[in-house]
This record gives sequence, structure tokens and C-alpha cells, in this order.
Amino acid sequence: MSTEPAIDVRGLSKSFVVPERESGLRAALGGLVRRRTRTVHAVRDVDLTVARGEVVGFLGANGAGKTTVLKMLSGLLHPTTGDVAVLGHVPARRERAYLRRMTLVMGNRHQLQWDLPASDSYELTRAIYQVPEARFRRTREELVELLEIGELIRKPVRTLSLGERMKAELVGSLLHQPEVLFLDEPTLGLDITMQKRIRSFVAEYNRRHEATVLLTSHYMADIQALCKRVVVIHHGRLLFDGDLSALGEEFAAHKEIEVTLDEADADLSGYGEVRSAEGGRVRLRVPRENAPPTIAKLLSEHNVLDLTVEAPPIEDVIEQVFSSGTSGAAVPR
Repeated sequence: MSTEPAIDVRGLSKSFVVPERESGLRAALGGLVRRRTRTVHAVRDVDLTVARGEVVGFLGANGAGKTTVLKMLSGLLHPTTGDVAVLGHVPARRERAYLRRMTLVMGNRHQLQWDLPASDSYELTRAIYQVPEARFRRTREELVELLEIGELIRKPVRTLSLGERMKAELVGSLLHQPEVLFLDEPTLGLDITMQKRIRSFVAEYNRRHEATVLLTSHYMADIQALCKRVVVIHHGRLLFDGDLSALGEEFAAHKEIEVTLDEADADLSGYGEVRSAEGGRVRLRVPRENAPPTIAKLLSEHNVLDLTVEAPPIEDVIEQVFSSGTSGAAVPR
């Protein structure tokens, strides 16, 4: 196997010029004469290296720049500045040799023909990528077996559930056996069982084909199951690059308790940090080690109608750990 990295990014930046105007008829008429614009910096000076066969979690809040980076890595967008190499190719050139070695899967986008069985779309993919017939059938059978969708690929795509459709989409995206997978929210909107099945599939594909995977997800379970290393992007800048365990320590440092009481105006500030309060429903943040005694105290001192305990959303963790200004540079690996 080549010792060169699968992904090598240096100083990657992307800016967009967007129109800007005030609301109202006068502003609309004025825009016809003199159009005002502003520059939006979606990605700024990102450096990233991913080894061949590595599975890396790419985290960040909505609008942080994750999808923009993936689109530049896959060649859908041209960088404003910086150098990008994936498998030795420059993605923006959209060379056939490169497109045959990568795939981009977006949880909210679909490539299968809506009114046709997935198997028909697979045949179109085979023709586009010029996959030899024998290899195509062998790969299709392997992927269909891994995802257990043998019967489903003969049904019109419009009749499939969201989870079934996502599995069929994954098969279609991997029929040409790509060496690099850019997965943008592949489990978006799926139930817990289906999310677990997709995670298992990605892990098995990585094991069998030694594929490089760059995965974005808002579900921490996806990241924990698949990635030892995580990269965090915030407002277009890379703020963390290291082991998942290092981020996990911050992630597990506290718990959030949501409690519903029959008291509409109860003051629970003495139990922990009050994150929100609406009627009798209060959300508290407490240190992890304080969660059990805090729960016991709440149950003994109040009439509790409902109580749940969970880790905070990944977006909140990223904001808390990395946007305070204490980590202005990327954390070394």
C-alpha cells in the first residue's frame, strides 16, 4: 500500500460572493441599478491529512463548513485558495480516473431514479463507470447481502421507506468500489435500528476494502462506533484534530437532566446550571459525577412527573469546548 496520504489539504479556503439588499420595494428597485454584495468566508485556511484506510469523524455545528469541505474534496466546488490532493488527484479537475476512485454520499440527496427499481439504476451506474460485468455482479451481491436488501432492489424506489432507500443509495454509491468515501450525514432522519445497520455496513466496507472514510454526522453514536480520530471545524476554521477519547472526555464531563414537575415555578438553580425552564419542565446541566445524587435529591424533594438523563448535543459540546477562544489553534494529534 502507498505511504502517501489519501487526503492532503493545505491552506484550504472557500469564499462566496452573495447579493445583499434590504427588504421593500425601494430596495428592490435600487438593486436593479446598483447591486450590493458581501463576501461570506465558508472555509478558512484548513490543513488536513488523512491516511489511507483511516476513518475520520468530521464534526461541527450547522453552517460550520463541513459540507463545503466535502464538496471541495469531491470536486463539486473549486477552492478559493489552497492546495487539495486526494489519492494524488486534484479534485477540482474532475478527472475520470479520480471520479472512479471516490464517492460522495449525502443523507439528504438521492441519485436513484424515483419510479424505477434500484436494480435498474445500478445498471446505469455500471455503464457510467464502465465496471466489468463480472465484477459489477460480484460487488452488487456483496453489498446487497451486507445491507440485507435483496428483495428491495426490485421495487420502485418511491415505495421504499427512508431507511430502505438510504441503504439502496449506499449500494448504488459503492458499486464501483471507491477507495475514498465522503459521507455527509448518511444516517440523517433514520431510526436507531437503521442507524446501527448503516454504521455496521460502513465499518465492514472499510475493513474489506481498506477504504478511507471522512464522515460527518450529528449523531455522536455514529462517530463513536466508527472513528478513533475526529476533526472539529467551527466557523470555517479547524479547531481540533485528535483522538476521539480526548474529545470524549470533554463530551462526558457533564450530563443534562430534563425534569418535569407539577410545580410551574419551581426554582432548581441549586441543583445545577439551569439551561432552560418552561412551565414545570426544567433542563439542568450537572457534572457527570453529580448526576446520581442530583437525581436522588430531585426525586426526594419534588413531585417529579418525568425525568430523563442524556449527554448534551454534540453542537453544544463543540460550542462549549472550542468556541470560547481558549483553543485558537488546532489541537495537535
